[in-house]
Amino acid sequence: MTTVLVVDDQDDMRAGIRAMLAHDPGLQVVADLSDGLQAVTFLREHPVDVVLMDLRMPGVDGVEATRRIRLHHPPEEVRVVVLTTFDQDDVVLAALRAGANGFLSKMVGPEELVAGIAEVVGGGGTLSAAATSALIHHVAHRPQQEPDRHLLDRFAVLTPRERDITLLVADGLSNQEIAARLSLSPFTVKTHAVRVMTKVGARDRAQLVSFAFRAGLRP
Repeated sequence: MTTVLVVDDQDDMRAGIRAMLAHDPGLQVVADLSDGLQAVTFLREHPVDVVLMDLRMPGVDGVEATRRIRLHHPPEEVRVVVLTTFDQDDVVLAALRAGANGFLSKMVGPEELVAGIAEVVGGGGTLSAAATSALIHHVAHRPQQEPDRHLLDRFAVLTPRERDITLLVADGLSNQEIAARLSLSPFTVKTHAVRVMTKVGARDRAQLVSFAFRAGLRP
């Protein structure tokens, strides 16, 4: 059983998330809270597997709450999936730096939400199309910098197939889209992507995209 904590300041959003997850017997929503500070306090006594965290909340927002959670709970202990509308690219990157494991749009349906939770519980990092777009837009439009040589050395150990998949991930393609492009199964693509993240030391798919741009693999 995967335990879930929902954090959002909107009552209807919390109720909607509960309703979407209620039909999956492998998930249990243990609580829903209205602000980030409540979440940080709650986790001290009631650790959960996954936190679904809204970014924009009064008081302690999702970025700061994620940062505080990471002071006491490492990513492998408590997974944080950020739910957002992605109307500001810099917020996505800030949440990544704070320790978020994944990002999903608030507009996702039940299937994508459940799949995203399963992805992060399994050790991966879920990244919806909206999140990928926002992250890529942010890192791609920064002032041009010299490639990070340390990161470039990490990517040098990839096989040609792993490098191809890395570039397509950095272009914002999903596993299904990459599979179609390379005539592979989505499972094979996922396996390669996880292996790439392990080799380069990326915590999740979002961080892999950031690393790829910083290493100069994408202009």
